[in-house]
Amino acid sequence: MASESHAVTANNARIVYEMAGQGEPVVLIHGFTLDMSMWDDQMSALTPHFTVIRYDARGFGQSSTPLEQYTHHDDLNALLDVLEIPSAHIIGLSMGGGIALRFACIYPQRVRSLVLVDSTLPGHPMAEETAARMGDAYAAAREHGLDAARATWLAHPLFEAARERPDLAPRLATIVDRYSGWHWLNHEPASELDPPVTTRLHQFTTPTLVVVGERDIPDFHAFARRLAADIPGGELAIIPNAGHMTNMEAPDSFNEVVLGFLLRQRQPESVSR
Repeated sequence: MASESHAVTANNARIVYEMAGQGEPVVLIHGFTLDMSMWDDQMSALTPHFTVIRYDARGFGQSSTPLEQYTHHDDLNALLDVLEIPSAHIIGLSMGGGIALRFACIYPQRVRSLVLVDSTLPGHPMAEETAARMGDAYAAAREHGLDAARATWLAHPLFEAARERPDLAPRLATIVDRYSGWHWLNHEPASELDPPVTTRLHQFTTPTLVVVGERDIPDFHAFARRLAADIPGGELAIIPNAGHMTNMEAPDSFNEVVLGFLLRQRQPESVSR
């Protein structure tokens, strides 16, 4: 579904976003090295029922690069202020899930529900090998340039399932090719929550769906299990035949599970319209 991009100033950053559809607002937050186009397969499924806002996080896509101390969750809060959206259903994949978790910790009143997709879990460390392989892209960027870094990043086991798909691998590579590489070459000025998210999960009161691809790497299955177990009432959905990029690798299954969850969370007045 085509929609027009807009740029606003939010939290002293230029944030580019798209908004389409009707109904309660749903915000889509992309993963690291990606941009809002990774949600293309969700737009036609969600917009008949919801107003969907997808955006490029600071440092990604067409949004501005970090020049000062900031947090992605504060950027999202400012974006919702600019758009005059009091609260929304929040969906985030990988890095985007970590942003959604921090946002729910700091701005719980703005979260109608959470969908955490192959999400990171701030405060829960990755396996040493996984972290080292991710660090290889940073080293490649500094030693051999951004093209080498992008190739190294896409070779990570995170994307093994996507690489096997001749219809998806080029599309994913095109998105990563658009990534500026800023975070690989610069110190990330974003600050972390203290205490970390992992110590706050039991305080969540927001309806939460945790989604993970069956073929995602063990770290993200561990994150998903802990999120579903520690968040009161958390639901866990494992999408068959999908890896880390669940929404792109199995869009029909993903859309069915997520849309079903979101429809159950809608307010009665929204349903009756």
